[in-house]
Amino acid sequence: MSKTLGVLGGMGPAATLDFLAKLQAATPIQREQDHLRVLVDINPKVPDRNVSDSDPGPVLAAMAAGLKNNGAQVLAIACNTAHAYASEVRASGLPLVDMLEAAGQAARAAGATQVGVLGTGLALSLYRDQFAHQGLEVVTLDDHEQVEFMALLYRVKKGALGQDSREAMAGLAHRLVGKGARAIVAGCTEAPLVLKAEDLAVPFIDATEVLARACVAACLAHDA
Repeated sequence: MSKTLGVLGGMGPAATLDFLAKLQAATPIQREQDHLRVLVDINPKVPDRNVSDSDPGPVLAAMAAGLKNNGAQVLAIACNTAHAYASEVRASGLPLVDMLEAAGQAARAAGATQVGVLGTGLALSLYRDQFAHQGLEVVTLDDHEQVEFMALLYRVKKGALGQDSREAMAGLAHRLVGKGARAIVAGCTEAPLVLKAEDLAVPFIDATEVLARACVAACLAHDA
């Protein structure tokens, strides 16, 4: 039997649904019953991870504990920035599949050492630390471009998934390529809602999809 996955989601809800779709697509099956059992807490009430005086840690810890109490055996956070509170989630005692670590492994597999990351300020700090351990250099937007990204992020969170948003996100990714990035990581779960591989001439690493594959591997590992 595969392990039961618990997902801390809702940050935001559309991004969590995107993750679940990618999780299903990544699962090897011969029949319906081969899919993973997944417990999902879609909680858009988690305090904003991008506001300096908010503290999402206790809410995320409670979500992790609730998922464990309901039978989860492995945890995943469907939000890059919320990995800043990974220690609170791991306090549940369950293993956490690390989205940022998985994204770094995918970047290395793509042969890139200079990696552009589209993410929030806190997520970028996490990516710098994680990627440094993996021998990768993070390429980031300039300050004014990062302001553009954050404004776009909040529009996407409100449901702006049209052509304007797609062109704006691709434009920001192209600026990272212009700064020397040899691959682009969608380091915010809203980014792949409006950015696809075909928008870029360098490898595109969708951290949401990478996390989905890593979760499948973690839940099936004991069957090997």
